[in-house]
Amino acid sequence: MRNVIIIGSGCAGLTAAIYAARANLSPLVLDGYEPGGQLSITTLVENFPGFPEGIQGPELIENMRKQAQHFGTEFKSGAITSVDLSKRPFKLTAGNETYECAALIVASGASARLLGVDSERKLIGHGVSTCATCDGYFFRGKEIVVVGGGDTAMEEATFLSRFASKITLMHRRNEFRASKIMLERARANPKIEIMTPVVVEEVLDVSKGGVEGVRVLNTDTKVSSVVPAEGLFVAIGHDPNTKPFVGQLTMDANGYLVTHEGPKTNVEGVFAAGDVQDHVYRQAITAAGSGCMAAIEAERFLESHHS
Repeated sequence: MRNVIIIGSGCAGLTAAIYAARANLSPLVLDGYEPGGQLSITTLVENFPGFPEGIQGPELIENMRKQAQHFGTEFKSGAITSVDLSKRPFKLTAGNETYECAALIVASGASARLLGVDSERKLIGHGVSTCATCDGYFFRGKEIVVVGGGDTAMEEATFLSRFASKITLMHRRNEFRASKIMLERARANPKIEIMTPVVVEEVLDVSKGGVEGVRVLNTDTKVSSVVPAEGLFVAIGHDPNTKPFVGQLTMDANGYLVTHEGPKTNVEGVFAAGDVQDHVYRQAITAAGSGCMAAIEAERFLESHHS
């Protein structure tokens, strides 16, 4: 039986762990599917306060982890497969292990959807990115490709036009899901060229350790071509890691946890932090801030229930 269990070990989960551990709650962190979250596959992080020269994503996560351990956080690997939040203590199952806790912090994050080509995954952090606001600055004066057809893709392409010399916005269909205003804004931008209907076959060049171009197939003509580029931004959405909570925690239409009064969910004693409930900002610093709030609320909850 634990005071508090934290699901997820990204910025939100680790910040919650630091705060909960310093409050003598002896938290247990379950690492989840992607230990360290999205920062663990990011290279240079330049927008986290306190690092004037920037810091490598995995190093930032490792520092947070050590800090949480220093104050008494316990870590276990494994991803939650099922939960019972109908009564306290809450019951969690991860593989063959079962855990019980008086308070629960869900910081399981959201996974960026990828295109599904091998070369893309191998070049993440080396020219392939899923976050324009995180990485756009690194592409000053460069030609880049943005893939996607929704508002996110239009927004990212427009944002990236502040830095890049040219953006090729690719979509697999001729029609776009994006709202009319966002699409018109992208079309009107002299730096953005729209290319449809194409699918990415390969990101070049894994053997050189960086992006040099994108090979695409025109789905109408069945002709392949290579678009020169030094960066590829995949903007086809995120999937929140909330499957085990379906039917127990309130979610929006896209599966993100709905919170009120900061990190509170619809179940008393269950709190949510980070990208699992935030589809707007999705930054390391906002995730850390919400992890702090979740831990403080969990401490208050446990105090008021004399657990």
